[in-house]
Amino acid sequence: MSDIYIICVEDEPHVLDVVLRDLSSLEEVFPIELAHSADEARQLISEIKEEGNKIGLAICDHIMPGDKGVDLMIEMQKESFTQDTRKVLLTGQAGLEETIQAVNNAKLNRYISKPWKPKELLDVAIDELTTYVIEHEKELLPFMSVLDQERLQEAIRSKGYV
Repeated sequence: MSDIYIICVEDEPHVLDVVLRDLSSLEEVFPIELAHSADEARQLISEIKEEGNKIGLAICDHIMPGDKGVDLMIEMQKESFTQDTRKVLLTGQAGLEETIQAVNNAKLNRYISKPWKPKELLDVAIDELTTYVIEHEKELLPFMSVLDQERLQEAIRSKGYV
């Protein structure tokens, strides 16, 4: 079975540490990879693809040196490998226009303002990853320990699995 990764793209190391801390309970099932820029993220995406794995969730800062987070997410939406990846934009600065662009062009699933409450990011990640595995995985039981059990059980029942 291939791994389903979470990638986090953030140029500020202390913010990346907070993201990692908030998501650490998911790491036993979903390996977490970190990138400090859109270019690093592209390299990471390429490596994950080459290894035959998937990316279930991308959490990306908006304002970074080089390409903005929205630009990376729009690119991801155009690539078949990352089109279905659940996409979350983190920002303290995006204007309304950029947010609208992200939602419309990158098929952004969520937008989280900085600073967020510790449980908020984890709740969003669990919700988005639950949606991803229900839509893309045949076997849902391996995800019960960290994702939304009620939604997974409902999906198992509705798909006719016992």
